[in-house]
Amino acid sequence: MRGIVLDSSDYVRWFRQSSPYINAHRERTFVVAFSGEAVAAPSFPNLVHDLALLSSLGVRLVLVPGARPQVERRLQERGAEIRYVNGLRITDEAALACVKEAVGSVRVEIEALLSMGVANSPMAGFRMQVASGNFVAARPLGVRDGVDYEHTGEVRRVDEQAIRERLDSGAVVLVSPLGYSPTGEVFNLYAEDVAFAVARELNADKLLFLLEREPLKDDRGEPWRELTVAEAEAQLARLRDALPAELGRLWQGAIDACRGGVPRVHLLDGRQDGALLLELFTRDGVGTLLTANPFETTRRATLDDVGGVLELIRPLEQDGVLVRRSRELLETEIEHFTVLERDGMIVACAALYPHRAEMMGEVACVAVHPDYQRHGRAELLLKQVERQARSQGLAQVFVLTTRTAHWFQERGYSTTGLDQLPVARRELYNYKRNSKAFLKNL
Repeated sequence: MRGIVLDSSDYVRWFRQSSPYINAHRERTFVVAFSGEAVAAPSFPNLVHDLALLSSLGVRLVLVPGARPQVERRLQERGAEIRYVNGLRITDEAALACVKEAVGSVRVEIEALLSMGVANSPMAGFRMQVASGNFVAARPLGVRDGVDYEHTGEVRRVDEQAIRERLDSGAVVLVSPLGYSPTGEVFNLYAEDVAFAVARELNADKLLFLLEREPLKDDRGEPWRELTVAEAEAQLARLRDALPAELGRLWQGAIDACRGGVPRVHLLDGRQDGALLLELFTRDGVGTLLTANPFETTRRATLDDVGGVLELIRPLEQDGVLVRRSRELLETEIEHFTVLERDGMIVACAALYPHRAEMMGEVACVAVHPDYQRHGRAELLLKQVERQARSQGLAQVFVLTTRTAHWFQERGYSTTGLDQLPVARRELYNYKRNSKAFLKNL
C-alpha cells in the first residue's frame, strides 16, 4: 500500500479488512524465498521492513535469499569464467570462493536491516533476533550427462529441529543457499531447492517466492490467481516449451512441494512494492497461489448425494445450527449444493440459492463432518460457491446465521438489515430463529 495516499476512512477500512488475516497468520510458519536481484534492488529495505512486520505480528519466518548477481559480479571482477548448464552453475574453486563471499555479504546485509531499530525506521521500537547456521547438509551434484558440476550440490538433509528451536525462541531464521558435507566440504546450492526442502521438512503453512517477473497469465491475459496442483500440472504441460527453463523448474518444484505436504505455495512479482503484504492481507492477493487437496474432490451435488448430505447435516439440524430439511425437500434442492468428497464420503457441503432479479445469492447449509474440521474445508467450499455466484453474474451473496456470525465476518461478510435481502427471502424469514443477516460484495 506504500505510495498510495489513503484518507482516514480508507485506512480504517483497509485495516479492518486485513484484521482476519492478521489472526489467521499468527503462529504460522512461512518460508519466504527471494532472489539476489531483490537484495540488490534499491527497494530491498522495504521488503525487509515488511518481513519484520510479519514477524512482529507473530508469523514464524524462515528466509531463503539467493545471491546469483552478487556471485557473478565477483566473478567478473576477477576475470573468471561464468558457466551454466541446464540453468545450474558449474562451481569450480574460483566460483566457490565468490559464492562464499557473496552469500556471506547477503547474509550480513539482511541481518543488518533486520536489526535496525532507529527512530526514523519502520522498525522503531521492535527488536528481533536473526538466526543463521549450517542447517542444510548437501552432497555433490556430480557428473550428469557428461558434465562435472564440481562444487555445485543438492540438498541432502535439513536440520528441521534446529530451525524449529530458533523459531520457538522468536527468531527469524536465515537459511543461505550453501550446504555442508560431513567431510567439511561446502556446496553451492540452488536457492529455490533449499526453499522447497526447508518448507517440506518444517511442514510450513506457506511457501512464498518473490520472483523477478509478473505472474503467468491465462489465454485472456488475466493473471492466474489460484490453481490446484492438477490444474498447475496441466498448465505446465501445455506451456513447458514456451517457459524459460528456470521458470519451468520452479513451477515443477512448487507442484512437488504441494504434493509433499506444503498446503500453499505463492508465486509473487517481487518487483511490486508491498507484494508480500498485499498477497497475505488482502482478499484476492496479487500473485499466483498453488494449493494441494489430496484425496478430495469438490463438485456439484447429484441425487446420489442426498443420503450423504442428510447424514452430514442432521446433527447440526438437531442442534439448531441449520434449518431442518426433509429428504423430499433436499431432493428438489440438491442442484444448489456443492459437496466435498473424500474417498467416496461426503465430508462437507454448501449451497447457493440464486435470486437473479436482485443479482444476489444466498449461501446456506455450510457444514463439515466433525472428523474433518479445522483444516480449511468450510472456507474452500465457501470460496467455491462464491465463484459460482460470480460465474452466474451475481453481484452479492448473503447468509443468515445464528451461530457462525464471526466466521463469516472474518471472510469478508458485513452485517446488513433484512430490508437489504431479496423480497422472496424476506417473506420466508423465520422470526423465531432470529437469524442475523450478513452481506458480501463479489
